[in-house]
Amino acid sequence: MYECSLDRMKDKIKTFSAFGDAGHGGITRYSLSEEAIMARNEFRRRMEAIGADIEIDDLANMYATIPGSEPDAKRIVMGSHCDSVKNGGNYDGILGVMAAMEVLETVVENGIEHKHPLTAMIWTNEEGSLYPPAMMCSGIVCYDYLPEDIRDKFKYDDMMKSKSVLDNSITFGEILKKSGFAGERRFRLDPKRYECMFETHIEQGPILEDVGCDIGVVDCVLGMFNYRLKFYGQTTHAGTFPMAKRKDALLAAAKALCYIHEEIDKLGYSDLVYTTGEIVCHPCVHTCVPDYIDFSFDARHENPEVLEKVLEIVKSCACKEWCGCRCEVEKAWNRDTVYWNKELVGYVKEAAAESEIPHMYIHSGAGHDAQFCAYMLPTTMIFVQSKNGLSHCEQEYSSPEHCTEGATVMLNAVLKADQRGSGYE
Repeated sequence: MYECSLDRMKDKIKTFSAFGDAGHGGITRYSLSEEAIMARNEFRRRMEAIGADIEIDDLANMYATIPGSEPDAKRIVMGSHCDSVKNGGNYDGILGVMAAMEVLETVVENGIEHKHPLTAMIWTNEEGSLYPPAMMCSGIVCYDYLPEDIRDKFKYDDMMKSKSVLDNSITFGEILKKSGFAGERRFRLDPKRYECMFETHIEQGPILEDVGCDIGVVDCVLGMFNYRLKFYGQTTHAGTFPMAKRKDALLAAAKALCYIHEEIDKLGYSDLVYTTGEIVCHPCVHTCVPDYIDFSFDARHENPEVLEKVLEIVKSCACKEWCGCRCEVEKAWNRDTVYWNKELVGYVKEAAAESEIPHMYIHSGAGHDAQFCAYMLPTTMIFVQSKNGLSHCEQEYSSPEHCTEGATVMLNAVLKADQRGSGYE
């Protein structure tokens, strides 16, 4: 078994944390921003220093490859993204890039024999923070392999027209061209050139820490649905209209949301998660009774039958009158559970066990570029423990030791895939 370098990992964490440092312990590093370009240039510098060949595709996805003993063999790719949410942390996404770099550096430093070329990569615009949607460029690259209902959301021409949430006049296509990182389409991730993919990521939750495990052997990304519930009432003056005659859309929405929570909790699924994270209120004036409320409802679980039961509860809201208000329920989008390649999951499990690193099987509740790759290539993920389960915030933290363990597990799992193959189950 081989081990990655703790000192090198500490240095990478310190270096990359400076690109977009928000001054409060975290970063804001939007995709293709000046800060993201600094991170990309650092990736290029370090990878060229070990003799890796750099390729950049037409979406600015970057690939750094060291050769194997069989030059015609397909590449094994490892990577994640370097962009962040606003005021995010120093580990989400970029850890997968640093771990991939560390694997290549360890292989070169130790002269580790391997047949397949090994590639570390950066995905462009995973977060979609500045240019929606999330996982934009993996969606475009994997487009032909995605299920139809997902594929339609990632048409190349539409994505190039995605407008900045900060400046509606600038599109993703324009910032891509301006960045200087728009390469050639022929360099895209492709099953004709690539064997399989690994992505190391922080857990973003508290499960590993709670049970005392350092590493999560990820077996799937949970299925989910996202719906919008819309309530229609009547705007009246807040001080003059009698309570009994009101059609308060916000009160209606609040009662409906409580109803949904109560009914879902009765189902008794402790591993089910659901969230309302976005609310639209009209006219949103303190002296007016709201006449329109629109809120999101996101539910996630491995079993589609469980999600269907939850969806029945959500949809039932449209069959009721809420405080004199009408309710409409509309689908935003959904996805089925995406299972990782069994052989690759097995290699991760073996690598963690052989390295004597505490580990456990775990699901991913969050989406990742790897889930789109899984439709195109054999793919798997490795989770690293997150302190207090915090992510997408400046308090996000994974220790250098845990980060290095994640890289070590990926290194040894990749070497197993290099020798045994990845399978296509």
